[in-house]
Amino acid sequence: MATASPIQSQPAPRRRASTSGPRLETRFDRRLARILVHAASVFCDKGYAAASMRDLSRASGVSLSGLYYYFESKEELLYLIQKHTFRTIVDRLRPRLDEVADPAERIRMFILNHLEYFLANQKAMKVLSHEDDALKNGFGSEIAALKREYYRICIELLDSYKRARGLEFSSRTAVLTLFGMMNWIYTWYNPRVDADAGELAREMGDIFLQGIGTAPPTAPSKGLQKKRPAISG
Repeated sequence: MATASPIQSQPAPRRRASTSGPRLETRFDRRLARILVHAASVFCDKGYAAASMRDLSRASGVSLSGLYYYFESKEELLYLIQKHTFRTIVDRLRPRLDEVADPAERIRMFILNHLEYFLANQKAMKVLSHEDDALKNGFGSEIAALKREYYRICIELLDSYKRARGLEFSSRTAVLTLFGMMNWIYTWYNPRVDADAGELAREMGDIFLQGIGTAPPTAPSKGLQKKRPAISG
């Protein structure tokens, strides 16, 4: 692996790429965002295992030595794609949820936020779906923590909805079913015939909420159950 800067004769400290949130303000951050878009496209088209750093260099227009100056490996690029995706989604979601109080509408906002991002970034969406277990060691652990954070947000929304409606169903099953609806949209979505993110989120929200809304109501606790009158002889 090349270690020296492609510009300086003496190697400078290697700059670590950072994607702390959705706001990309510095020239480096903007360049990083472009590289990640190209990397997502290469991983999507060729598959992560078959893609090489040389493929990523050609697609991004950044020299091979330049890529190695900023990134240790293609694994780091996959890690940054996933980190940027989940951080962006969560950072956009939280303030939107703060503006909504109704439990059902908060679930709808979760769906809308998810679909808006992934319909605008379908190749990244495919990479996240297909390369879910490609990251190992520290990279894999950090992304797993971000996924758990996102999963917990959805679980909390479903638990709140259950309490408000007095329903009884598995929040885990409901959440994973919802992710299944949303995450595989890239396999069939066609912008020429399918609705935009807003309308699609409304339709998905209707289907999902009507489905879980048929769950049986929560049984009252034993202490609140009416005693059956004794049968008189």
